[in-house]
Amino acid sequence: MIVEQASAKINLALHVRSRRDDGYHEIETLFAFLKDGDELQLAPGPASFALEGPFAAALEGESGNLVTRAAASYASALSVPDKGAFTLVKRLPVASGIGGGSADAAAALRALARRDGVALDDPRLFAVAEALGSDVPACLFRRSALGRGRGEELEPLEGLAGMPVLLVNPGVAVSTASVFAAWSGKDRGPIGDGALLGRALLGRNDLEAPARSIAPVIGEVLALLLDTRGTRLVRMSGSGATCFALYDHAADRAAAHQAISAARPGWWCLESALA
Repeated sequence: MIVEQASAKINLALHVRSRRDDGYHEIETLFAFLKDGDELQLAPGPASFALEGPFAAALEGESGNLVTRAAASYASALSVPDKGAFTLVKRLPVASGIGGGSADAAAALRALARRDGVALDDPRLFAVAEALGSDVPACLFRRSALGRGRGEELEPLEGLAGMPVLLVNPGVAVSTASVFAAWSGKDRGPIGDGALLGRALLGRNDLEAPARSIAPVIGEVLALLLDTRGTRLVRMSGSGATCFALYDHAADRAAAHQAISAARPGWWCLESALA
């Protein structure tokens, strides 16, 4: 059996620059990845897909799952049979701005490539990833990067490995398409230069305002995180509703987790660190 982690993704900054004629948006974003995420298992056998984990029910009955789409696209692109039994252990909430589905698709591509002895930098893999979704190439790359275009044009960056992070989701799924549709259309400028954390601190998430108009509870999540001790950066990730805080010290992250879980016991929280 081959096991791949589908690492959670956060956007340290996300600047929306313009609407494109192809229906997508031109963006600049700082991608970072966590040490935790979903788990994808690939075993020999006919093509199949099974779900486990705390968020499996949210995907049951879903047509066109990204893992099976990735497997079919991989088989077509590399001219190999579409086979293999996938089991996805779904630990991340869905439609939450942390790349869950995209990370799962990227993990499927990595697992299939390992099975078949295909190099992970094979351009065919990235072509398949780009066709599957804007975040899939970054999740396949799985390291800190500046993303341009739809997010698929990647420039590697020195990361913040080991930095403690707390993710908080209020249990609200937010449609990415709806959030982008509600974007003001105003270009507020590019991401600056410099070290990764400094660029993030001077940046912003242009999707926060439209996401909060759809799910006002996001503002409450951000306020609670900002009220915790020792934060270096507090921001919404992607199109929401998950928000995160970076900390210098794991003890501050743990204290924040405890305080928020006590105040909002129904919310999902994850203590992790940047990879």
